[in-house]
Amino acid sequence: MIAPADLGACRALTRTGSRSFHAASRGLPARVRDPALALYAFCRVADDEVDEGRDKAAAVLRLRDRLEAIYAGRPRNAAPDRAFAAVVEGVQMPRPLPEALLEGLAWDALGRRYATLSGVLDYSARVAAAVGAMMCVLMRVRDRDALARACDLGLAMQLTNIARDVGEDAAAGRLFLPVDWLVEAGLDPEVFLARPTPCAATRSATARLLDQADRLYARAEAGIPALPLACRPGIYAARHIYAGIGDRVARAGHDSVTRRARTNGAQKAAWMVLALGRTAVSALMPVSAVLHARPEPEVAFLVDAAAAAPARPERSEALIAVLTQLAARDRGRMTGGLGAPPPFA
Repeated sequence: MIAPADLGACRALTRTGSRSFHAASRGLPARVRDPALALYAFCRVADDEVDEGRDKAAAVLRLRDRLEAIYAGRPRNAAPDRAFAAVVEGVQMPRPLPEALLEGLAWDALGRRYATLSGVLDYSARVAAAVGAMMCVLMRVRDRDALARACDLGLAMQLTNIARDVGEDAAAGRLFLPVDWLVEAGLDPEVFLARPTPCAATRSATARLLDQADRLYARAEAGIPALPLACRPGIYAARHIYAGIGDRVARAGHDSVTRRARTNGAQKAAWMVLALGRTAVSALMPVSAVLHARPEPEVAFLVDAAAAAPARPERSEALIAVLTQLAARDRGRMTGGLGAPPPFA
């Protein structure tokens, strides 16, 4: 499905871009691992272009064009684009899933902050749960219950990332903690961003976010036995590796402003062994009733898209709206307009 040279480039990018994802992917069979590496590489390049580029709006609009070309069967001449195009064609990847990721990156470019936990989950659905749904499609799993639990795992992993990166994000002028939690604790978000320091309000918000992640990790586990047996070690590993990052944040007193939680190779190896053991036991366990729990409201659209019969729909209205807003802001900046303050969701 993917040219060997392109796959090698995607593997190298994944190895340097996320040691946690790379470690977990080793527990997947090659038929899933290879397209997963292509998926990750495209997502990583997309995320880096928006995060690291000076002109974030232009970066998102270029990504829109790249995704358009991929679905037209004419990918840009770059390994991640060619590899992801092969995946899109090979598994008939529902277009709303990568478009959801693009919408989340557009929100980043707009500098959105999130007034409530639901807003944070809306964002996490796009930048992480969408990847969970795409992973299910790579495994040829389109059962709605399994998709809902995969989205739970994506949400949990993104909440863990947010909890880990509070200081790093603040240094870049970004805030992903629910604003109402900070205000309730007596912290003005603007004051925090002007001088990021650990305090009771940020520690409390980080702890609450990790509590939500733990709830979602527990829900996600019910869906892993619904996946092909050969795929379960990699998904169990991802669950434990990312939850382990959250545990490191907690052990640091929920201070992720002055330090960044890290896990080491020995810990990852131990979680891989645990994943193998849990896979063996999963074949003997009865189906959990949690498997059939309704999707979180914020990810229901992803479940609907992934469960639908393979098709190539037009771009979503939500994506068109946010890209239009982004393009308008970009034009305003180029003509000397001041632009709008960061919107809330």
